[in-house]
Amino acid sequence: MTDPAPYNPLDKENLGASVAEALLGRRIHPLGDLKRFKGAGIYAIYYTGPFLSYESIAQRNRDSRFEAPIYVGKAIPEGGRKGGSPGEAATQSLFGRLRDHEKSVRAATNLSIDDFQCRYLVVDDIWIPLGESLLIAKFSPVWNTLVDGFGNHDPGKGRYQGMQPRWDAIHPGRSWAEKCASRPDSADQILNDIASYLQNINLPKSPHFLVEQVRAKYVAK
Repeated sequence: MTDPAPYNPLDKENLGASVAEALLGRRIHPLGDLKRFKGAGIYAIYYTGPFLSYESIAQRNRDSRFEAPIYVGKAIPEGGRKGGSPGEAATQSLFGRLRDHEKSVRAATNLSIDDFQCRYLVVDDIWIPLGESLLIAKFSPVWNTLVDGFGNHDPGKGRYQGMQPRWDAIHPGRSWAEKCASRPDSADQILNDIASYLQNINLPKSPHFLVEQVRAKYVAK
């Protein structure tokens, strides 16, 4: 039997997991009905709708389960840290980021904002990148890992030579994306890639971090 490693609550990985776990304990909000708030931090977006390619994800999120985010992201303070505690930060970057995502979903011709919910957590900015990276590593959200572009902004006039994001190829509607160069892969090819990806990915049995992490690393085998 291997001796268990000593548990260090101040280990960087454990601190990051506590931030991610705190997010997962936050209540769910409809993405299309957020009230303005201050702060920077991390968030997870969940899909519960009928888009066939995301059915395995939607099933994990229906009936108030919300176990499989379709996208995870972060919002850092504009120009660095402002204000005192995280809750008192002058920035509204987290709210603004979620509003940007709301607009993208509303623009898509084959998605409904009513099928999207989110959790968000205002966090001291030094823990934002670590919390986001751990969430992405655990859940491998399809809009983070395979279908790029959901979080993209309009590149601006004169910068549309770049290729249209995969997200816009299967969820058309954002006017700026229609000005970008066409992709070599078709929407059908991307949808096939999603089907294969979700068939082969092992979504975690539990959405939580701390219990699984302690069991895996600190319990004797």
